[in-house]
Amino acid sequence: MRIPEATILQKELQKRTNTAERQLSVRLLGGADISLNLYNSTIYAGIVLLTYPQLQLVGWSLVKGETHFPYVPGYLAFREVPALVDAWTRLPAKPDVLVVDGHGVAHPRRMGIATHFGVETGQPTIGCAKKVLTGKFSEPDLSVGSFSPLMSGAEQIGYAFRSKSKTAPVFISPGHLVGMENSLEIIRHCVGKYRIPEPTRLAHDVVNRFRRGELTEGWHSLR
Repeated sequence: MRIPEATILQKELQKRTNTAERQLSVRLLGGADISLNLYNSTIYAGIVLLTYPQLQLVGWSLVKGETHFPYVPGYLAFREVPALVDAWTRLPAKPDVLVVDGHGVAHPRRMGIATHFGVETGQPTIGCAKKVLTGKFSEPDLSVGSFSPLMSGAEQIGYAFRSKSKTAPVFISPGHLVGMENSLEIIRHCVGKYRIPEPTRLAHDVVNRFRRGELTEGWHSLR
């Protein structure tokens, strides 16, 4: 697939995106992360499952795959989503909400990896990214839990959220089947000792252990 075709697909997927606020009953929360070198075709994907709101780790699904889509900012989902879907299909139970390391609608075409993945699979998703891709914000207060809107003109596309005092904020945006306020509320309950909220922090940890050969591919239960 080439970039013009990918752009058309993003626009088609965007029409199916649903970020209306809703009543959420979350007992099982997921965290998703991807690891790969910038210009390497080998990709490592992982999804962890946690109880919510206790955030106790239940297990993880790990996959090693290959990607042939070029590295182009704004189109990273085309490199990463196929392996993530493979990891998702191996889960014995799907999470009520999946937090993805990356953006949801806080994307130039409102189609970050969390939104792309959510629309493709029908999985409720939230994006939680370490850097801004698009939009402007005012720095939130330096205390944990402070937040400010991430804006694209007059449109709110996410939140800058202070997950650890006196460190850079993370950027929360709804992916699919989760609202803006829903997303903020869930991530507020996922703050631990670190800047990265627990679902994606734990996913990052297991994916890197997998990449180093310390863990094996497939589903692994801690229960």
